[in-house]
Amino acid sequence: MKINKDKKLLFIGDSITDCDRAKPEGEGMFGAYGNGYVSFVNAFLTSTYPELGIRVVNKGISGNKVRDLKARWQEDVVDQKPDWLVVMIGINDVWRQYDIPFMKDHHVYIEEYEKTLRELIESTKPTVEGLVLMTPYYLEPNKEDPMRKTMDAYGAVVKKIAEETNSIFIDTQAAFDKLMENIYPAALAWDRVHPNDSGHILLARTFLTNIGFDWTK
Repeated sequence: MKINKDKKLLFIGDSITDCDRAKPEGEGMFGAYGNGYVSFVNAFLTSTYPELGIRVVNKGISGNKVRDLKARWQEDVVDQKPDWLVVMIGINDVWRQYDIPFMKDHHVYIEEYEKTLRELIESTKPTVEGLVLMTPYYLEPNKEDPMRKTMDAYGAVVKKIAEETNSIFIDTQAAFDKLMENIYPAALAWDRVHPNDSGHILLARTFLTNIGFDWTK
């Protein structure tokens, strides 16, 4: 596996990462990691690689957009001194353009999204051993749906930044697309954004596979 012994693995993002994690520090006992994919990642790592002692930290905050990450980056990323950093952001940047279309000051258009995310990643990449960028997603199989189409464009930005910074890229939309070949979107997420356990397990498995998790161990 790519993550070595005694490393600190920090996740930052929006509600998909947050999932009611403990505040201010999302780590420890009694549901501190929340009830989403970060909790499953921690459980898989602890149960399968206990000898590595990997420390998982959840810094997701519900409702966040990339500009919110920028505002708290120093405290929630830099000061934490993670060895590995995982970033998944963009769903709200897109969603707000569709659910509150007239409140344009809440919108983060793709130019701002790309500029801000690139600045954060480029400034942080030299300070960590590993950096993982996960795309935002929308559980809509019709790629011509307006919100799905916009989400795909933001996902393409994530891919471009990952390639330019030599970061690990995870296409969560592709993972969900495969699942939606057999399962209707509403059976995974009532609002096509916040997934049930099956969706979070998918995110956890996709992340772990990309960092070399041995599923036969």
